Amino acid sequence: MGDKKGDKGAGGQKKKVTDPFVKKEWYDVKAPDYFLNKNKVGKTPVNKSAGARNAEDDLKGRVVEVNLADLQGREEDSYRKIKLRVEDVQGRYCLTNFYGMDFTTDKLRSLIKKWQTLIEAHVEAKTTDGYFLRVFCIGFTKPRDNQVKNTCYAQSSQVKNIRSKMREIMLREITSVTLRELVLKFIPEAIGTMIEKECNGIFPLQHCFVRKVKLLQSPKFDPQALRDLHDKKGMPDIGAIVDEAPAAAEPEEKKKEDNAPKETKAAKTPAAKAAPKSASKESGAPKGGNASKKGDKK
Repeated sequence: MGDKKGDKGAGGQKKKVTDPFVKKEWYDVKAPDYFLNKNKVGKTPVNKSAGARNAEDDLKGRVVEVNLADLQGREEDSYRKIKLRVEDVQGRYCLTNFYGMDFTTDKLRSLIKKWQTLIEAHVEAKTTDGYFLRVFCIGFTKPRDNQVKNTCYAQSSQVKNIRSKMREIMLREITSVTLRELVLKFIPEAIGTMIEKECNGIFPLQHCFVRKVKLLQSPKFDPQALRDLHDKKGMPDIGAIVDEAPAAAEPEEKKKEDNAPKETKAAKTPAAKAAPKSASKESGAPKGGNASKKGDKK
């Protein structure tokens, strides 16, 4: 039997088998500073720069999906996934920004049960800093207090009112804040809690969540705005800054003494000059006494 295809190249020589990761280098992915574990996202490989191709250009635009439990260090947030997009590269660090959010499949399926009404709504809105988002919300009806009946279905008119209320709340919350402030609302599920509270008068709701967020359009790239999201230009935390207030207080006191009015200095100088004169007079008195005693002896 002849050799298999691919074993020999042109000229009948065998091709060299090389590890593809030899030509790659690793970069650290850094999340924005509104996440607690911002430096623990992970690493991403990329082919080394060669010729006209730059490794940083290949990294920009790359989307990374991270579990919110890893970003926040809380196991309760493990049902949400956060998407981060690489916006810039500084040294060995990929600086990312928020790109989207989604629910895990198991969490979403665990919410759907019989004998209740599922209500969904979505809006498209722009934040104050120019990010255009599509936000999806989900909620479920719940039995009233002391209810005997097993089912808790809402009427179609109630569903319409609840859906319009959901849209109103989401539009209000998105259009009044920046993207950073909006993500800080997504993390503790503040918008879902607000929907439950305001829709309680129409029909009691439970399990209200912003289940999905899509970033449709971003403003023009601003490197300074991205650096503001990442402390110390993407570098890891080295330690807390030492307070140098006590050391800085000494020069200030010296400056105050130097800037004191001249009158006080002039007041000090005559007293200082008078002190040695009085001392000389006192010292001169015994000298005269000794001289008179010598004259008497003669």
